[in-house]
Amino acid sequence: MQVISCNPRLFSLINRSTQHFNLRPFSSSSSSSAYSSQSRGGLPRFFSETLLTTKGGVVRVKGDEFWHMTKVLRLGIDDRVELFNGKGGLVEGRIESIDRSGVDFEAVENPKLVSPPTTQWHVFAAFSTLKGGRADWLVEKCTELGASSVTPLLTVRSQSISENRADRLQRVVLAAAKQCQRLHEMILKPPIAVGELLPVVANSRLAFLAAAEATPVFNALSSLNKEPNGIIIIGPEGDFTEEEMNSLREAGAIAVGLGPHRLRVETATMALLSTVMLWSDCQEFASN
Repeated sequence: MQVISCNPRLFSLINRSTQHFNLRPFSSSSSSSAYSSQSRGGLPRFFSETLLTTKGGVVRVKGDEFWHMTKVLRLGIDDRVELFNGKGGLVEGRIESIDRSGVDFEAVENPKLVSPPTTQWHVFAAFSTLKGGRADWLVEKCTELGASSVTPLLTVRSQSISENRADRLQRVVLAAAKQCQRLHEMILKPPIAVGELLPVVANSRLAFLAAAEATPVFNALSSLNKEPNGIIIIGPEGDFTEEEMNSLREAGAIAVGLGPHRLRVETATMALLSTVMLWSDCQEFASN
């Protein structure tokens, strides 16, 4: 048998370091009140196209949200939850009753209406050829990062997207909005071709085009004035054709580089969207 010796000094350091932490076991409670106090913060939030107008009103919650509320999270009568409508409306309430078809939600406060964020960036990305959940991931992260809209871009190398896939992506948007506590739902727009995008680029205050060997994005941003609105354009796997690239630049898109490596469509989208969102937020914070 091999005996492993331990350095006494090392053991002493480890023992001393653990004394600085207050370790508590996780609660084994399965109640919904334990759920609401978890680190994700706030009350469980669910989507409803219809919101109440006054305290004490009751609205019916059915379908997928009803299933998630009662079967997944196992919430029950009198548990507190929130409803939002994806348009800035939010109301806190409780589950008044449950039956086989749905939940009756009673508002315990007057609803709130939150204005849309001043930062508005729109994503045009050629992701129709992505497989294995990569398109879902792209749309999910765009929602979390705060994109105002995502539009599938049809190009020579990315020519179509099915209606079934569009429906699935819409469900991804809703789930991501709930997870990140976003009150204004990101809009998933119908696909457009590069030719249809050109007037959008021409009428935008800022339009960034991810391109290999272009000016690094931070260099480009450093020479620009404050701007909370604009669009970002990401090409397909295999990139835009030379003709597509030239037409976008001629319409006014600013080509920006995202580093020395060749990036996947979803990676390039996240890199550029994160950059412009943080840049816009920084500019807004400085102006306040």
